[in-house]
Amino acid sequence: MNTQISKERQDRAVAHTRQIWDRRAPRYDDGAWLERKILKDTRQRLCAQASGRVLDVAVGTGRNLAHYSADVTEVVGIDLSPGMLSQARTAASRASFPVELHEGDARHLPFSDADFDTVVCFLALCEIPGQAAALNEMRRVLRTGGRLLLLDHVEYTRAPMRWIEPLRARRRGTAPRRRPVDVARDQGFVIDQHHSLAWGFFDGVVAHRPHS
Repeated sequence: MNTQISKERQDRAVAHTRQIWDRRAPRYDDGAWLERKILKDTRQRLCAQASGRVLDVAVGTGRNLAHYSADVTEVVGIDLSPGMLSQARTAASRASFPVELHEGDARHLPFSDADFDTVVCFLALCEIPGQAAALNEMRRVLRTGGRLLLLDHVEYTRAPMRWIEPLRARRRGTAPRRRPVDVARDQGFVIDQHHSLAWGFFDGVVAHRPHS
C-alpha cells in the first residue's frame, strides 16, 4: 500500500511540475540574460562537448540548440511540458541539423538501449521527481563510452536548504534531492569533470557510460 501511495504522490508531483512549466513557458526566455550573467558561457562550453546523436532531456525552449557544434548529427529533445515544446519548435526550425521533439517523462524515456552518443540535461534534474530514475534512464539510452553532460542547481544541498529539503520531499512524496554528480556516480557513470559554479550554487558535470 505504501508503494502505491508513493507512486500516486509522485505522479501528482509530475503533473504539478508539468503545470508549472506550461505556465512559465511563454516568458521563460525572458530570464536568459540572468543565466548568462551568473553562468557566463557555461552552457556553450558544455554543449560544445556533445557529439553524434544527442538526447536533450528537458529540452525546454531549446536554448541548447544554438550552441551545439558541427560534431552533432541529430538532436532528439524530450520535455514534460507541451508549452515548453511549443516554444522549442522555433529554435528547432533554425538548427542546421535534424531536430525531433517529444513530450515525455525523463524517468521513462521512450528510446531503445544505447540509442545515443550524448545525453544532455541542463537546469532540470532538480525539478524531476526522481533524480535516480532519470539518470538511470539516461545511462540506459547511452551507448558504451557515450557522454553525459549535466548542469544544475544544487542550492538544496547547502545550509539552510539541506535541512528543509527532507520536509519538501516528504510533502511531494519523492526522495530528497542530492547533488547530481553523486547520483550520476551511484547510477554507474564515470565522472570525468565536475565544476562547482556561481559560488557553489550550480554544478557542471561531464561523465561517461563505462564498459559494462
